[in-house]
Amino acid sequence: MNPIKVVSGGQTGVDQGALAGALATGTECGGWCPEGRLSEEGTIPAMYPVAELPGAGYRARTLQNVLDSDGTAIIHDGELEGGTRLTWVYCERHGRPSVLIDASSLTRDRAAGALVEFVTANGLAVLNVAGPRASKWPGAFAYTEGLLIAALERLAEL
Repeated sequence: MNPIKVVSGGQTGVDQGALAGALATGTECGGWCPEGRLSEEGTIPAMYPVAELPGAGYRARTLQNVLDSDGTAIIHDGELEGGTRLTWVYCERHGRPSVLIDASSLTRDRAAGALVEFVTANGLAVLNVAGPRASKWPGAFAYTEGLLIAALERLAEL
């Protein structure tokens, strides 16, 4: 088992891709999601082990995941907007380390190397992963799942 835990908010796209990558490698995962397990497609599938934050919407769960992690990887496709940008703002405001991974300029392999370097350089035990939902970036799930699998496999070998 990997010595790191991956958390996300459970939204479609990057969040679910991160959780799928963690599950595929046997890495502990979880995080907070909005009350009612809300996602843009309705309810977050039960296979993703996220917990409902009582009374919370998207912003509150985003903040809680930033606060409950040791650092955040923000995976995006060239622009920070909406909840993705808000995640970065919360990291800055609360002094939490973050790394921006731009899928429009990095292959998954290079991005995996950058993520491993971020995790090891900051001694992270809990990694929050955030980024656009599927409707904003259709390739988010596949890119993130592949990136997390590659990075988590490398981390397990360290």
